[in-house]
Amino acid sequence: MRLTAACRRTLLASVATLGFALPAQAQTASEEQAQAANPPAPPSDANAGGEIIVTATKRASRVQDVPFSINAQTQGDIQRANATTIEDISRNVAGLTVQNLGPGQSQVSVRGVSAGQIVRDQPGVKEQVGVYLDESVVSLSLFTPDFDLFDLNRVETLRGPQGTLFGSGSVGGTIRYITNQPKIGVTEGEIEANINTVAEEDVGYHLKGALNLPLGPTAAIRVVGYGTHYAGFIDAIGPAAGNNVNDGSRAGARISILWQPIPELKITPRYVHQEVHADGFNRAEIYNFYSNQFTTTAPRLGERQQYLLLREKFKDKTRLADLTASYDFGGAELTSVTSYINRDILVSRDASALTGSVYVSFAGLTPAAAAAARLPSNLVDTTGVEQWTQEVRLSSSDNGPFQWVLGGFYSNVDRTYTQRLPTPGSDPFGQIFLNAAAPGVLIAQTRNGFPADSPYNADIPYKIKQKALFGEASYDLGQVKVTAGGRFYDFKETRDFISGGIFANGDRNIGDRTKSNGFTPRGIVTWEPNRNLSVNLQAAKGFRLGGVNDPLNLPLCTGGETGPDARTFGGRKTYKDETLWNYEAGLKFSRGPVTFNAAAFYNDIKNLQVTADAGSCSSRVVFNVPKAHAKGVEAEFNLRAAEGFSLSFAGSITDAKFDSSVLATDDPSTPTVNEAQPIAGIRDGNRLPTVPRYQFAASATYGARLTDTMEMYGTASVQRVGNRFTQPGDQEAGVARIGNALFYDLGTNVYGSGVNDVGTFRLPAYTLVNLSTGLDFDNGFGVQLYINNLFDKTPLLSLDRERGARARIGYNIGQPRTIGLTMRYKFRDEPVAVAPPPPPPPPPPPPGIPATQTCSDGSVILAIDACPVPPPPPPPPAPAPERG
Repeated sequence: MRLTAACRRTLLASVATLGFALPAQAQTASEEQAQAANPPAPPSDANAGGEIIVTATKRASRVQDVPFSINAQTQGDIQRANATTIEDISRNVAGLTVQNLGPGQSQVSVRGVSAGQIVRDQPGVKEQVGVYLDESVVSLSLFTPDFDLFDLNRVETLRGPQGTLFGSGSVGGTIRYITNQPKIGVTEGEIEANINTVAEEDVGYHLKGALNLPLGPTAAIRVVGYGTHYAGFIDAIGPAAGNNVNDGSRAGARISILWQPIPELKITPRYVHQEVHADGFNRAEIYNFYSNQFTTTAPRLGERQQYLLLREKFKDKTRLADLTASYDFGGAELTSVTSYINRDILVSRDASALTGSVYVSFAGLTPAAAAAARLPSNLVDTTGVEQWTQEVRLSSSDNGPFQWVLGGFYSNVDRTYTQRLPTPGSDPFGQIFLNAAAPGVLIAQTRNGFPADSPYNADIPYKIKQKALFGEASYDLGQVKVTAGGRFYDFKETRDFISGGIFANGDRNIGDRTKSNGFTPRGIVTWEPNRNLSVNLQAAKGFRLGGVNDPLNLPLCTGGETGPDARTFGGRKTYKDETLWNYEAGLKFSRGPVTFNAAAFYNDIKNLQVTADAGSCSSRVVFNVPKAHAKGVEAEFNLRAAEGFSLSFAGSITDAKFDSSVLATDDPSTPTVNEAQPIAGIRDGNRLPTVPRYQFAASATYGARLTDTMEMYGTASVQRVGNRFTQPGDQEAGVARIGNALFYDLGTNVYGSGVNDVGTFRLPAYTLVNLSTGLDFDNGFGVQLYINNLFDKTPLLSLDRERGARARIGYNIGQPRTIGLTMRYKFRDEPVAVAPPPPPPPPPPPPGIPATQTCSDGSVILAIDACPVPPPPPPPPAPAPERG
C-alpha cells in the first residue's frame, strides 16, 4: 500500500516516542535470501504452505533441505502464540525445554542434554545451548539475555551438537534469534500495542514499533523500539508485604544500517540496547524460616505467596554493538562479524532466612541467636561482562554440487562477579557465631578487606580467551549428498577468588588457571530420492568447556573443615570439558498440504558437568559424571486440512539418565562416613534434571475472508509438559523430608526445629490451553484477543531453596491466566515502477535532401514512391493420386 505524507509523519512521530535514539546488524547474501523468502506473515496464514528459509548452515536453504533436525518459528507463529519469551516458544518446539529460574535467569536445554540448575553464584559454569542474535553470540551461563521477540523474522532451533559451526556452548544445540534486516528502497513499519490482565488482578501492557527507511539508492536504516510493563502475580507477606511484587519492565531498541555501494558489498553496523527490571521473583513458597507449620503468629503462606523481610529486585542492562560485512567475489563470499557486548546484572534477594538459619544452627537456640535471626539480610550479586568476538569466514556462493565454508573465530571475555551480604547490626552476633564455630577468632580478622556487617563477600573476576578454526563441506552426488566438517579449538581461563566475612574462608586465590583444546567433527549422509523426501544420518560431536570450582564456605559446613560435608565436597579444584557424541537418523517429508519431520537420536555424554549443593556449606560444587546419555524421538507435523484450516503437532519423548554414579570414594582424598552413598543424587539410572520424559503441543488454526477488505482467524492450542526434577538429588528417596527444619516466630520470639516432610520435590506435569481470535484488515490494521492458560493452572517450573531447604523452600511458577488485547498496524510503501517515455520521433531531413522510407523487403526508396508489391506465393503442389 502507499502511505500519504501526513500519515508517514504521524507514524514517524509515534515511533520516535518509543525512544529510538540508539544504534543493529548486518546481513550477508545468505541472510538477504532468507528474509526475502520469509516476508512477515499475517497471523491467519499458518505459513500457507510457503517455504521457510533458514541460515543454520551459514547459507540460505529451505528447512526441508537442512540435513539435520531444525525448527523455525516465524513471525506469524510468534504472533499467533502471543509469545514474548523463549520459554513461550519452547512449548511449541519439540525437544526444546526452558527451566525458569526467575526473570533473566532461565536455562535452555535441547534433547534432554541437561546438567541441572546453574545458580547465580556459579559464574564459571558454561552454557549447554549456544544463543545467537543473528550472527553475534550472546549466550552467557545463567544470564543469557531474554531479548524481546518483536520484529523478528524467525527463531531457529538447531537440535543436536553444533560444535563445528557454532563452537563451545552448543553441546546440546543452538538457538538463533534472526531479526528483520534493513531493506533498500522500501519504506515499511509496524506499530503494536497491547494491554493484558494476569489472574484478573494486575495489568500489563506494551508499546512496540519498527520502521524501515531508505537512505538513498544504496542504503537503508531499520529502527526498532519497545517498552513493556509486566503484570505481577506473586504477593508477599511479612514485614515487606505487598501485592504483585514480581512485576517488572523491559525496554530496548535496535538500530541497524545497511550500506550497499555496489551489489557485491554489504556493510551493516548495529547497536542494541535493552534494560530489564523486576521488582521481585516468581517464587511461591511452601516453607520459610519465618513462616511455616511450626510458627504460631506468622501468617500462613497461601497460593502464589512468599514471605519477605526485604523487597527483592533484578536488573539487567545489555548493550550490543556489532558490524557485519560481506563481499561476494562471484562463487565465494567473504564475511566478517565483529561484536562487542557489555552487560551489568544485579540480583538482589532477601537472604534473611538464610542468614538467620545459620546463626541459629551454629550459635545454638539461644536468645542471642534468636536476636540475630531477626536481622534483615540482603544478598546482592552483581555480574559485569565485556566480550569481544570476531569471526571471519569464506563460503561458496554458487549453486554447484560442491558447497563449503571455512572460517576462524576469536573471543575475549572479561567477567567480574561480586557477592555481598549486607546485614546491618550483625557483627556483634557474628562474634557469637565465631565463638561457637572458631573459638579465639575475632570478627575483624575475617573481613579480608571487605566491609563490616556483611557476613559473606566475594570478588571473582574471570578472563576467558578462545580461538578456533572451523570448516564444513558438502557434495551433492544426485540422490545422495555427503557433508563433513570439524572445528579445532583452544581455550584458556584465568580466575581470581577473594572472599571475606564470618561465613567465608578468607580466600585469596590469584591466577587460578584452566585450559583445553580439541577437535569436534561432524559427518552427515543425506538420501533424497525426490524433492519431497529426504533421509539424513548424522554423527556429530559437541563440547562444553570446563573450569575451576569455588572453595567451600567451610565455616558453614557441618563439622567445619574436618566434617563430612568438607570431606565429601572439598578438594575438587577443577572440572573437565564435557563432550557429547550425537548419533541421529532423521526424515523430512513435504508434499502438498502435508509436512512431516521426525528424528531419532542417541547422545553419548562424557564428563557431564553437574552442580551439587555442598550439604550445609551454602556452597556449590561441579562434578564430572563419567557417563550419561539422552535418547529419544521427536516429530513435527503440519496439515492444511482445508482452505484456511490447518492443524499442527510437535512432540518429543526423551530418556535422559546417568550411566554412572559419583561416590565419595571416587576421590581418595575425600572419604565420607558413608563412602558408598552417591553424591547429590548422581546415581546410575537416575534421570538427568530439568528434562521431561515427554512434551507436546497441538494447535488448530482457521482463517477466512469475512468481507472484501477483512479476514478473521482463530487459534486453539494445548501444550503438555511432563514431570521433571530441578536437581539430580531431588529424586532420591526421602530427600524431601527435611530433618531438624529450623523456624523462628518473629511475633513471639519462639525458635526451634522440627521435621518438615514436603512429600516430593518432583515437578509435576502440567497442561496449558491457549485461545486467540482476531481480525486483519487489508489496510494493514489488525486486532487480536487472546487467553493464555485458560484454566488458570499453576505450573511448577523449578525448585527454589536456600541452604539446602533449611531456610526456605519454594517453586518458581508459571504465569496464571492472562487475558489480553493486541492491536497492530503495518504499512509498506515501495517505489512505483514508471514506464519509460516513448522514443522521440526522428528529426526531419535537412532541407534539400528528399525524405526516404524503408519497405518491408528492406529496400530504401523515396518517400514519394510506392514500395514494390511482393509476388504472390506459389500454389501448393497437387496431391499424389491414391494407389489402388
